[in-house]
Amino acid sequence: MKGRSGIVQFRRTAIRRTAAGRTRISKRLQNKRQSVTPKTRRNRLKPDAVDLRFMWKAGQLAGSQAKADQTDSAASEKHARVAWHTHAANVAELGNMEAALSAGRAFMQGYAHASGHSFQMVPLPLRQSAAAVVCACNEERTLGQVLLQLKRLPLTDIIVVLNGTTDDSLNQVLQQPGLTLVYEPDRVGHDVGRALGAKMTDAETVLFVDGDMVVSAEQLAPFLFAIDRGQDVALNNLTSLLPPFAGQDEVSRIKAYLNRTLGRADLGSNSMTAVPHALSRRMIQTVKPASLAVPPKAQSLAIQHGLSVSAPSQVDVIRSNRLRPGNTGSGNDVARLIIGDHLEALRTWLETGWNTAQAQTLSRAEVAYRRNAR
Repeated sequence: MKGRSGIVQFRRTAIRRTAAGRTRISKRLQNKRQSVTPKTRRNRLKPDAVDLRFMWKAGQLAGSQAKADQTDSAASEKHARVAWHTHAANVAELGNMEAALSAGRAFMQGYAHASGHSFQMVPLPLRQSAAAVVCACNEERTLGQVLLQLKRLPLTDIIVVLNGTTDDSLNQVLQQPGLTLVYEPDRVGHDVGRALGAKMTDAETVLFVDGDMVVSAEQLAPFLFAIDRGQDVALNNLTSLLPPFAGQDEVSRIKAYLNRTLGRADLGSNSMTAVPHALSRRMIQTVKPASLAVPPKAQSLAIQHGLSVSAPSQVDVIRSNRLRPGNTGSGNDVARLIIGDHLEALRTWLETGWNTAQAQTLSRAEVAYRRNAR
């Protein structure tokens, strides 16, 4: 019994000590809470934090004006875009895309609450004009959805380049207002199509997508935002989707080799051959629109001219890429084309950065490669 009594006494002592400890901890937490006044909490906000309540109220005010003017849904959407961009231009804390989108959503929620109209737009506050170029060939199944997502973005123009189309893609584009159509009866390829599209707009930011890949407006927004905030080339960051170098295919390897040769090993295998990507007007004017027909060459020229090249976001286009007879299997037609383009980019770099003898050596290697590719 003594042993059992001792155990009971030990348990009671432990419980008292635990309770006392909990009391001390509780008092400490209570004192800490009391020391943090509302003013202190406000001071703890990051310098670039955005007051979403203020954004909501600003949107509510704009929505109330639209309701008073009795604007219909279409006119109200246009009014909401203009009101948001006018308001965002006066907010210094929108340098971060996540903060900018959060602020835009709060504004639109307030607008919808007051006006009774809600929209599917992505409220991305761009400081400069932006356009998109869509290249398509027989993409009637996906082209409509691609255009729908682009219309959710604050774009001044959407240029659709149809080349070699034999399906109903042309009629789909003609039935939609507000688009710029470039129609080429013969098949010229997406790269040439992008070069043509870039000539058709004076926008400061140009986004490039393909008609066979439906990418949400939310995923496209980071590329526009990166260029709008000072970048010249915004690439699709596919690094984490690729295996280690030893397990990569020849296309991924030559992309990485070109970037490393240009002193940009940090870009890995990221390249302008992959969409989506975006370019600045300065980049297009510097390298000339015609160079966009050979994407690795344009990327090489941009780096050589000291332009800002980054890979701000990732869109998984590897698994969503539409499989065709020409892009499947080792050494397929598309792979040979991309490798040849990279050889051309390397030759251009050697001609401008190395001596003539070395450039001739690479030129002979390129000719031999193209001869074997046939």
